[in-house]
Amino acid sequence: MGFTPFAVRVAALSLGLSFATGAMASDESQLVDSLNAFRSVPQNCGKQVSAELPPLALDPRLVLPATGAVDLQQAMARASYPMANVQAITLAGPKDVASAMAAVQESFCQVVLNPQFVDVGVSRSGLNWRIVLARPLLTARLGDSASEGQKLLATLNSARAQPRQCGSQAFSAAPPLAWNTTLASAAESHTRSMANNNFFDHKDRDGRTPGDRAELAGYDYQQIGENIAAGQDSVRKVVDGWIASPGHCANLMNPQFRELGAAYATDPKSDAAIYWTAMFGAQ
Repeated sequence: MGFTPFAVRVAALSLGLSFATGAMASDESQLVDSLNAFRSVPQNCGKQVSAELPPLALDPRLVLPATGAVDLQQAMARASYPMANVQAITLAGPKDVASAMAAVQESFCQVVLNPQFVDVGVSRSGLNWRIVLARPLLTARLGDSASEGQKLLATLNSARAQPRQCGSQAFSAAPPLAWNTTLASAAESHTRSMANNNFFDHKDRDGRTPGDRAELAGYDYQQIGENIAAGQDSVRKVVDGWIASPGHCANLMNPQFRELGAAYATDPKSDAAIYWTAMFGAQ
């Protein structure tokens, strides 16, 4: 049997100092890196274990004052951010990034591990911090699931065509994937289930893993892998998020995978509104 991302061990993103144009990165950007490192591997939070999540994208429109009362809806309207959902975390007391991250993990893990959030803004003033997480409204005009699946295939093959660093792993360029209708059917079923039942996980509501679902669909595999996403309303955003996440990136660059099936599904009543599944396989 092959592997799936939720079982892949990936290196956490570095929490050390990074440099840009010769200057030390700000505490705010370091905290974003720490949040994304926390999301990049499964975490125990409350009574649940989170899925491996793609990174949050830094959006300047979500950078709000670190102190004082803020009306989030009004602030999003003034910033022209087409908000579907937004939540703010306010911290008072952390003296540095490590202390702020520890406070987030202790008290707000369910917020930062919520897969519906795809964008983030961070501000700091002294010992006060404000983290704003948000999901925008679906603004892209998507084709049907089959056509978007083909776009996803083309975009993934473009990504595989060049060498890439996925966390601590270096990958050479990989051969292109071929479309497989059986994998596409399994991907569509899981995506629709996530959307209609409002969950985000590699295990479905019956406890089946990606390998189980591929086998039930009739795919006789040597290896199987799965990437999922939620909240992003375009193929480009989905793939960019996967490339930035070590485990997802390793899956899409794995040269042993030869075939792909993919689908998206929407449900306005769900938390994330839109969900994506890509199933990688080799027979």
